[in-house]
Amino acid sequence: MQQTISRNSKTQINVVLGNSSSSSIPKDDWYTDVEQKEKHIPLKNIQKELKKLVGMEELKELINEIYAWLYINKCRETVQLKTGKQVLHMMFKGNPGTGKTTVARMIGKLFHDMNVLSKGHIIEAERADLVGEYIGHTAQKTRELIKKAVGGILFVDEAYSLARGGEKDFGKEAIDTLVKAMEDQQNDFILILAGYSNEMDHFLTLNPGLPSRFPVVVSFPDYTVDQLMEIAKQMTKEREYKLSYDAERKLRNHLIQTVSKEGGTFSNGRYIRNLLEKSMRKQSMRLLKEGKEDKEYLMMITEKDLHLAEQSRI
Repeated sequence: MQQTISRNSKTQINVVLGNSSSSSIPKDDWYTDVEQKEKHIPLKNIQKELKKLVGMEELKELINEIYAWLYINKCRETVQLKTGKQVLHMMFKGNPGTGKTTVARMIGKLFHDMNVLSKGHIIEAERADLVGEYIGHTAQKTRELIKKAVGGILFVDEAYSLARGGEKDFGKEAIDTLVKAMEDQQNDFILILAGYSNEMDHFLTLNPGLPSRFPVVVSFPDYTVDQLMEIAKQMTKEREYKLSYDAERKLRNHLIQTVSKEGGTFSNGRYIRNLLEKSMRKQSMRLLKEGKEDKEYLMMITEKDLHLAEQSRI
């Protein structure tokens, strides 16, 4: 993977996660002293969870940096040194199934373990949860969601949809309410907005107060075919299944064709999960008909079991 980090005039950090490997990424255990390791249990815990994620090496490094920044700021406070304003609202940009919600949950747990957030829970929302049907209703619904998110994270997926209706749409009222809450309750909750890259870039232009309020913007790339195969093997192993050699080869060829054809509409890890779950059900039907109940048969997903899109849309 390659990483691009840029800072604009409003001190916004943009992190773009690439797909090539890099030897410059630090190891997780960049602290070596035993006593220091005991101090940094929250970091150690999230690193353990992050290791389960395929790719995302630069995101893992970013988490290390955020942890270090928060920890050192606390150390500075202890000795009465000045500390920077800790604004932790974020924006995640990328296609479906690239791990945005999963990472948001991990961040919530990390911030709870560090006493940055009192609860660390995540409230997931979309346009319908925020936008009301009449004047004043939207602000009320949005404030209620913010109240539920206090002490944790409010994660708004497809946030760009709040701006689709133009000036007279109630979505603009939701945006204005969120912006006000980010200023008034900045220490009570963290807002993470997520969505497709181009749409989120446009979304940021709709309210002059938005760009400066998101100090960290992370772009989640689509998975490569090799990474998707790694995810498939990981998912089958966790469920105590195995892909046969022919099934693995057929799945790889299918992914090569599907990724190139669908492009930005491809749902990445979510696609793999749905495909495997349907293939497992298909395997169950085959074994039931064949009357095979031995362990090896129960674990093996064959080429015939794969539920691919050319047979039935996933």
